Amino acid sequence: MIDQLIKRIDELNNPTVVGLDPQLKFIPGHIKEKAFEEFGKTPRGAAMSFLEFNQGIIDEIHDLVPAVKPQIAMYEQFGYEGIKAYMETIEYAKKKGLIVIGDVKRGDIASTATAYSHGHIGRVDVEGVAHEVFKEDFITVSPYLGYDSIEPYVPDLERYNKGLFVLVKTSNPNSKEIQNLTIEGELLYEKVAKLLKSWGGKVMGEMGYSRIGAVVGATHPDDAARVRKILPDTFFLVPGYGAQGATAEDLKPNFNPGGKGAIINSSRGIIAAYKKPEYEKNFSGKEFHKAARQAVIDMKQDLQRIMD
Repeated sequence: MIDQLIKRIDELNNPTVVGLDPQLKFIPGHIKEKAFEEFGKTPRGAAMSFLEFNQGIIDEIHDLVPAVKPQIAMYEQFGYEGIKAYMETIEYAKKKGLIVIGDVKRGDIASTATAYSHGHIGRVDVEGVAHEVFKEDFITVSPYLGYDSIEPYVPDLERYNKGLFVLVKTSNPNSKEIQNLTIEGELLYEKVAKLLKSWGGKVMGEMGYSRIGAVVGATHPDDAARVRKILPDTFFLVPGYGAQGATAEDLKPNFNPGGKGAIINSSRGIIAAYKKPEYEKNFSGKEFHKAARQAVIDMKQDLQRIMD
């Protein structure tokens, strides 16, 4: 799967992943009104508005980007109906040829990690009958319980051609409170990166990158440079560009020479582009999807500038 992601990035010349992280305040009025009229102001109404919104975005950007990244928390807050919208969003994206990175950030003991793996990237067994449930191609996981919380995913990575992105240095402002602690003369995130180098080396893809990638935030470029030095053969999933404050220049340390080795996430900067001053003058709420398309084009041009 990591090889497929790299090939698709190369085909499109665009290392952008669109974060499908809907919030009700992002959903245009005409979509909410339709959903609430049919289902009321209920979790189902919210979830159905999310699904229609996501489908509109996907229809406009599937030919421009290699992947989408739905954040499961935005959906599961609405319970069963939200999870259903999450799963239907994944199915719709895959029908359009997109790779799906499920941003689920799971991290637990081995038995629980095994269950997460089977549900999200593997198969669940119901008395001898295997079922694919969530159907993501990659998921995000936390390493802070050690390798026995990562190892259970490995058989499903290999058996079903899937991938992981492990949290190493996150983009949020207070990540330094824990991730930048000095432990035995090293920063904690550097220790995690070195562990990841060992873990990922066991499951290499054909194009020189591991099936186990790293989440490395764009908002801490100096830290990203240190992680990249440790992990030259690891593919980075990079949040923080745009709405979180990182610029294209901040992204440079995440790439290997030649602009390889990273995929850059933008969520609200794309899906809520129609609300931004630079787009709202040209696109109405009913054209939210067209604004998203233009935002993807603009981001691609911005990234190509620093990749070149």
